[in-house]
Amino acid sequence: MPPPPAPTTPAEWIGEIEGLAFRVLSTRRAEPGAATFVLVHGIGTSHRYLTRLHAELAPDAEVHSIDLPGFGGLPAPTGSPDVASIAAALGAVLDRIGAADAVLLGHSMGVQWVVELARQRPELARAVVLCSPVVDREHRTLGSQAVLLGVDSALEPPRAALTVLGDYLRSGPRWYLAQARHMVRYPLEDRVAALTVPVLVVRGSKDRIAGVRWCAELRDRAVDGTLAVVPGHRHLVQFTAPATVAAGIREFLGA
Repeated sequence: MPPPPAPTTPAEWIGEIEGLAFRVLSTRRAEPGAATFVLVHGIGTSHRYLTRLHAELAPDAEVHSIDLPGFGGLPAPTGSPDVASIAAALGAVLDRIGAADAVLLGHSMGVQWVVELARQRPELARAVVLCSPVVDREHRTLGSQAVLLGVDSALEPPRAALTVLGDYLRSGPRWYLAQARHMVRYPLEDRVAALTVPVLVVRGSKDRIAGVRWCAELRDRAVDGTLAVVPGHRHLVQFTAPATVAAGIREFLGA
């Protein structure tokens, strides 16, 4: 059987939901039964560090990479909507683009948004992928997170670190800190335990932010949990090992 044709350049949609601006980059497949993936970045970043994983998943799936309010050059809203508020608006975005029964993948703080979305709107989630999840209970302060991020970033490959740094500068400190306060308060382990769909936890073996004990706890808290570790990689494993992460997700879905 010949391989599926290469996907086209992702189509872009920018819109506003309840005063919150979103951007969606979509690669759609026409084949019946193709999986649907929704990729959500972490705090301060954007779809740019998800493009490699998007490309790995797109040849045989429908993939939507989403930029959240205040990130990726989008305007930050007034006030400071919490994880639940942004997740609710994200659900409305998926309704708008027609993405349902999807594999929801979040990276870093993006994990919190997709877990909350799956909790609020279980009909939208076929499964949830927690890639480099935060924040473990031993480091639930802004100071601890800053130290861990600084150490990990210094050891990431230059291209990965520079991609993230560029997005941090675009998001700005006000909005970053506003969301960081919500990030360290969100009880991820309790929310994961409330999910009814399969959960895959992915981490790089050298990730100091998403430690092995924390990731194993999330796996064990899930009703149907699996943990995949990518040897030799750090927090940005979806950028530095996209083919391996994509293969692990496909294996998880096939199982």
